[in-house]
Amino acid sequence: MNGRKGKFRGGLLAAALIMMISLLAGCGGNGNNAAPAAEGAAGAEASASPEAAEPAADPVTVKLQLKWVPQAQFAGYFLAQDKGYYAEEGLKVEILPGGPDIVPEQQVAGGSADIGVDWVASLLTSQEQEMPLVQIAQIFQKSGLVLVSKKNAGIAGPAGLKGKKVGNWMGGNEFEILALFDKYKLDSNKDLNFTKQGFTMDQFLGGEIDAASAMTYNEYQVILESGVKAEELNVIDMNDEGVAMLEDNLFANKEWLEANKETAAKFVRASLKGWKDAIADPEAAVDSVMKLAEEGSTTREHQLTMMTEVAKLIQPEGFDASRLGYTDAAAFQQTADIALKFGVIKTASKTDEAYTNEIVEMAAK
Repeated sequence: MNGRKGKFRGGLLAAALIMMISLLAGCGGNGNNAAPAAEGAAGAEASASPEAAEPAADPVTVKLQLKWVPQAQFAGYFLAQDKGYYAEEGLKVEILPGGPDIVPEQQVAGGSADIGVDWVASLLTSQEQEMPLVQIAQIFQKSGLVLVSKKNAGIAGPAGLKGKKVGNWMGGNEFEILALFDKYKLDSNKDLNFTKQGFTMDQFLGGEIDAASAMTYNEYQVILESGVKAEELNVIDMNDEGVAMLEDNLFANKEWLEANKETAAKFVRASLKGWKDAIADPEAAVDSVMKLAEEGSTTREHQLTMMTEVAKLIQPEGFDASRLGYTDAAAFQQTADIALKFGVIKTASKTDEAYTNEIVEMAAK
């Protein structure tokens, strides 16, 4: 009810009102209430009025563009959503699935999304094309790319790739492999057959290629799930060989970021909280993934294994958990150097402009 209806009539009504207030103050009030009774009644009426309530602020919408379809590779964002971490920060986050025809950098540069997920090499290419993008967090601290071969192929190490048929998906995924060839003085056109690999592992399992590219959290697990035992395989790890490139990151449009630093920090804070929970509780993380995964496209068991392996890339053994999300200068520089050497970019990256740790530092406060 807004305001008072009508006017008090005569002294009798006023006296009755005063007596009532006095009785209520004596029976229900505490002994320390020194405010006049009539003032207290007015205050109660004001607090009950809808007009006196502070209106709730509308949540700020943030659109996140993923690199690929929903899977445990992105579980931290799904879990942060389900646990309400974005809502707690006053955000309404829309998670946009990726796919073979979606380039996250183009989506963010064009304004269809605010923040994107992709590999750093792809970001460097887009930056060279003068897209106004900057990396604001590094989620994967290690590369998940390996070359896998069956032991009977005789590839005990990188030198054993000579004369073999080696597969990769190409399209920007091949540069760590090219850096590996270069390190061991292997010409991809003369010393071996470097060929395009499909997105399934059928070519490898069918013996059409000797060594296949695989992500530790996905294709390598597909091989094991097919019945091939780990002890029957040789694995060449890009991290161990010193040719690893940084992969999953978070980047934003520079113009959007300049006007929305606090929003970006809130998003990163909630996302890292989601990732920490996903690492600690893979089952809950996969629950969030399976709600969104296309029916029949994957299994819960595969996603659980993927989550376990993804955790090893986000928080490697011995890694300081307080540094989650930070971009390591040396690792970023190595990625940029490899990108330059193999033509991903034509001029050296201005790494001091390519990424920033400011947003992660704001998120940590």
